[in-house]
Amino acid sequence: MSMAAPTKAGPLRSEQIILFRIGEQLFALSSSSVQEVRSADSLSGGAHEISAPGIDKVRQFVRRGPNTLFLVSGAAHFGLSAPDGILAFVLRNTRTALLVDSIEKMTAITRLQALPLSFCHEERQWYRGLTALDQTIVPVVRSEGFLSDDELLMLEAALPPPEVSSEDTEAESDTDFSEELN
Repeated sequence: MSMAAPTKAGPLRSEQIILFRIGEQLFALSSSSVQEVRSADSLSGGAHEISAPGIDKVRQFVRRGPNTLFLVSGAAHFGLSAPDGILAFVLRNTRTALLVDSIEKMTAITRLQALPLSFCHEERQWYRGLTALDQTIVPVVRSEGFLSDDELLMLEAALPPPEVSSEDTEAESDTDFSEELN
C-alpha cells in the first residue's frame, strides 16, 4: 500500500506594516493604507481651524484641491494623555491625516488575530485585530476607523466655505499693480 505524500502548507501570506507610537502606546497600520508620511508642521502650515461639537479629536483641516483632509489627533482618538503627534500619516482612500508621535519601524506580519470579545464598543471599529511582534501584542488599526460617516457629516457641516486661493489673490493684485503703472 502506497502512502500519499504529505501536502505542504502554502506559503504564509505576509503584510507590510508600519509600527508607530502615540505616547507610550505601540500600534500597527498596514503600509498599503498610508499614502504619504509628512511632518505635522508641513501639513498644519496650510491647515485651518475647525470646531465640530463632540469631535474633539479633529481641530484642523487642510484643503488639497477639491479634497479636504481632517487632521485627527491619534492621542485624542485613542484617549491617551499625550500631546498631538509630530508626524502625519495621510491615509489612502480616507479623508484622514492621523497625527502620531513616531515611527518605530516597518516590518511584516503573517498573522492577524481576531479581536477578543472584551473589545466590545467603538474600539471594534478602530482595530482590524491584534498581532504579536517580539513577544509584544500590538493592535493593528483600521485606516477607515478614525472618522465615522456621522463624524464626517458633522465635520463637513462645520467647514467654512472655500476661500479664493492665495495664488489667485496674488495674481489679481499683480494685475491691478501693473494696470496702475500703465
